[in-house]
Amino acid sequence: MKHFTIIFFCLFVAKISCAQVVYKTTWQSEASHKVYVTDWKSEANLVVYVTTWKSEAEGKKGTWYFTEWKSEAEWVVYFTKWKSEADIIVYFTNWKSEAGGQ
Repeated sequence: MKHFTIIFFCLFVAKISCAQVVYKTTWQSEASHKVYVTDWKSEANLVVYVTTWKSEAEGKKGTWYFTEWKSEAEWVVYFTKWKSEADIIVYFTNWKSEAGGQ
């Protein structure tokens, strides 16, 4: 059971580290992931750098491009106010070099 938990956690972290094109929804029911934004980098699962260029986000871990179109998004996210309800805890950074999984 312990090995299964470790493997599951590693796969989960690998999956969240690869999100690039993101659509923000106001409906929790249509989201693929619930995200809580923290003010503390040490408490985050993922450090995210937001880019204004879609091409810059492709293939980069922790570099997100927010799209206006849900159909082109790899992730549909809902930002929650409650950490306990989130799938992912993110910290937004101003530095591209800091982006990635913790």
